[in-house]
Amino acid sequence: MLQRRDFLLAVTLATAAVATPVLGQTTTPAARQAGAGAQSTSAIPDFSGIWAHPMLGFEQPLSGPGPVRNMSRQPNGTSNNNKLVGDYNNPILKPAAAEVVRKRGEVSLLGLAFADPDNQCVYQPVPYVLWNFEIQILPQRDKVTILYNHDHEFRQVRLNQSHPAQVTPSWLGDSVGHYEGDTLVVDTVGIRTGLYSTIDRLGTPYTQALHVVERYRFLDYEAAKEAQERGWKEWANSAAYPVDPDYKGKGLQLEFTVEDDGVFTMPWSAIVTYRRALRKEWDEHICAENVEHYPGHKYYVETDAKVPSADKPDF
Repeated sequence: MLQRRDFLLAVTLATAAVATPVLGQTTTPAARQAGAGAQSTSAIPDFSGIWAHPMLGFEQPLSGPGPVRNMSRQPNGTSNNNKLVGDYNNPILKPAAAEVVRKRGEVSLLGLAFADPDNQCVYQPVPYVLWNFEIQILPQRDKVTILYNHDHEFRQVRLNQSHPAQVTPSWLGDSVGHYEGDTLVVDTVGIRTGLYSTIDRLGTPYTQALHVVERYRFLDYEAAKEAQERGWKEWANSAAYPVDPDYKGKGLQLEFTVEDDGVFTMPWSAIVTYRRALRKEWDEHICAENVEHYPGHKYYVETDAKVPSADKPDF
């Protein structure tokens, strides 16, 4: 079985974040990422708490090129979450990438699930990991930690620093950030690729040239509500992760831009809108390999998933 990070690590991170006072950012950061906007001395926005994004995929931008959409639809017009068939005709895709999306969609049309980071219980790269239904953002003195509810993935964003000259690829990449007024800007490069690499739930590939820029900011209640309702026209509302219907405060919106010359013909953007989660406790969700995911179609062999045991008892 693949090694997964200990749940206690996420708890430790959360405790550390609460114990560390949030400090204002200096006007002259020592090594801010090249090209980053002007640093503000205003109060840092408090993004803490549990935020819910109750839909499986990304929201389309209001204008400009957006992510690949699902061609398989429900009778009401929303994306069919049980058949993830990416639109390989999307002009953002180069021919080789379009072919990958097409082949993965063919698997889904058979009623199966093509292998991806979620169903394989492996680390989820950026921006794939942004599908998570719930997140927490923990501000600290020199970094921001972002927790994801599924299998307790987490990211650490170093504040006011540059990427190293040579980045060692990792699944979540190297993330640096800074505040532009009321907006947290996160710049990520060095995202590792592998056998099950995909940028979204529709199987869109990427290369190690992938560059993702995220912008987190508060959104007025009505605007956040409208954005989620617009998103539900594309991706069905995931009722298992509801927003708090009584909370009328601000929402949180993430706008991110993706560039990868190895896969895409142009940069594109997407949106993830959060509102306060009805759930008030950070539950434990553990991913486990499923040997018999489908009858006759195995992701693993039995020897990979069996609990280790001795040939002879030791007592």
